[in-house]
Amino acid sequence: MIGVIIRAANTSDYPVLAGMMAQSDPWLRLGISIDELMSMVSDSFREVYVAQLDDQVIGGVILEMNGAFTGYIKSICVSPEHRGKGIGGLLMEYVEARVYREKPNVFLCVSDFNHEAQRFYASLGYSVVGVLDDYLVSGLGEVLMRKTIAPITEFP
Repeated sequence: MIGVIIRAANTSDYPVLAGMMAQSDPWLRLGISIDELMSMVSDSFREVYVAQLDDQVIGGVILEMNGAFTGYIKSICVSPEHRGKGIGGLLMEYVEARVYREKPNVFLCVSDFNHEAQRFYASLGYSVVGVLDDYLVSGLGEVLMRKTIAPITEFP
């Protein structure tokens, strides 16, 4: 979308992103509170980037570059009125480039009921690694997906 910029989030963006997340799935269906989402967005160990159009934040992505799955996309969100316009793809492209500067793999989880998101990630080249049953909520699974450019041992 013309005019959209991706930039590092600042603290004033956090409530906007948490609010956007709280009003959409999977967070609604999983019963994750706005306080929990605010904690996720503002965690200083995570990198947060936003999509901005004019002066409005219209989406965001939360990235973890530490831990077992380095290069883990914790969450991505686009405001309902801007979905289907390529904003999610821009955010994914940005964060993938960020990860690939340091690591050869990008990981994410998507709720097993979120078929639209699974198709989106598959269209970007992500493949299913496995399913984590009862991971966040009893009776629901999280599908672990990965996109890679090289095995770890062959990454420069």
